[in-house]
Amino acid sequence: MELGAFSVSLAVKDLAASRDFYEKLGFESSGGDAEQNWLILRNGDHVLGLFQGMFEKNILTFNPGWDQGANELDSFTDVREIQRQLRSREVSLDSEADDSTTGPASVMLSDPDGNQILIDQHR
Repeated sequence: MELGAFSVSLAVKDLAASRDFYEKLGFESSGGDAEQNWLILRNGDHVLGLFQGMFEKNILTFNPGWDQGANELDSFTDVREIQRQLRSREVSLDSEADDSTTGPASVMLSDPDGNQILIDQHR
C-alpha cells in the first residue's frame, strides 16, 4: 500500500515560537500561511506542519499523489483505494472518504495508542 509523502503535523501553542525553534534545527519555511495559523517547514526530505489552534493532537500525515517534495506524482494509489484496503484488513476508520467521489479526500484512523493518522489526498 503506497501512502504517499510523509510529514508530522504538530499541534502547537505558539506558531512563531515553534517556527523559531525548528528553524534553529535547520528547518526552513516552505509553505503555509502564518496569518491562518499554519506553516510547512522542511529540512531536506523531513517535513513538519505547524498548526496553531486547528487540532488537539499531533498527527502522522500521508499525502497520496505527492512525493516527499510535494511534487505531483504521475501515478499513485487513490485515497479511496487505500480506504478499501484498510477496510479489507479490518482497520477501524475514524473518518472516511466518500467512495462515490474522485479527487481530494481524506481518511483518518488511530493506532492502538491513540496516535492519529491522516491520509490526506489533495488532488
